[in-house]
Amino acid sequence: MIYKEFMGMKLSEMGVGTYLGDLSPETSKRYEETIKLAFSRGINVVDTAINYRYMLSERAVGNALRELGREKLIVSTKGGYIPYDAQSGKDPREYFEETFIRTGLVEPSRMTPNGHYLGREFIDWSFETSLKNLRTSYVDVYFIHNPEEQLLYRDKEEFYETLGELFELLEKKVKEGKLRYYGLATWNAFRLTPASRQHISLPRVWEIARSVGGEGHHFRFIQLPYNLGMTEAFRLKNQELGGERLSTLETAKRLGIYVYTSATLYQGNVIGRVHPKLKEFFSTESDVHTAIQFVRSTPGVGTYLIGMSKPEHLEENVKVLEREPVREEEFLKLFE
Repeated sequence: MIYKEFMGMKLSEMGVGTYLGDLSPETSKRYEETIKLAFSRGINVVDTAINYRYMLSERAVGNALRELGREKLIVSTKGGYIPYDAQSGKDPREYFEETFIRTGLVEPSRMTPNGHYLGREFIDWSFETSLKNLRTSYVDVYFIHNPEEQLLYRDKEEFYETLGELFELLEKKVKEGKLRYYGLATWNAFRLTPASRQHISLPRVWEIARSVGGEGHHFRFIQLPYNLGMTEAFRLKNQELGGERLSTLETAKRLGIYVYTSATLYQGNVIGRVHPKLKEFFSTESDVHTAIQFVRSTPGVGTYLIGMSKPEHLEENVKVLEREPVREEEFLKLFE
């Protein structure tokens, strides 16, 4: 297992994602077992979100933390989508009205059709609720979840102003000892050209964090999809830093931002679709191992997340770690 040193932490190159799965107790139990098994195999990064499986994924992570010990894992979670609590026993509409509307936490006119919301009070509620779900006093990394959703309905300047307000809140959480670092977990924002409506400038976000928290600010992480079918993070020069056009991975490295990549297996779409020449290039036999080798060999990738709700999936995935990543000079030949 390769570990990445960053800001006083040692993060495993592979991390467990907790997005997939039904709402059954059996799925939650499998997640708990998978996380514990992952730790025994050297994996210490677990990523979740308050809306994953209607809060059940966070609670599964919390149960694993209780058994393993909080300090054993580096845990990230996210807030941005209005969640439902599967254990509330209430009708979803009733839960939404009672929890968010009557309390004034959410102003419906500012909510997107997909239930995305970035009000400061709501993110505060989400953060504190995540702490309870995770059964912990602090989060290692807190991500604002898919913030670019707002750019479909909001002016970009207003959007960046909102980020500043949220960064103020998260810097306060750091001072309170409830948070170590924060960042943006995106799907489209860092894979689009600057002309695209949902594009986010990483250097500008960095400057916003610096204006809020000073040189010692805690905006140090981003998350975005990267895999054999979605290579923009590495190939697309869509960020401008110091008058130079760079990819998102290059920009993050220059700024000192750690990168989590998601959708490593392209949500299962790599299976049966990997070209034999790629398997030959990476000296792998399975589509899954080829896909993982591609991501882990990419310069600038910190931790790559794989959704793993079953121990047998984890056992299969970690086999590839017996191999070394392809050296950078060799990897770059893929793009010649």
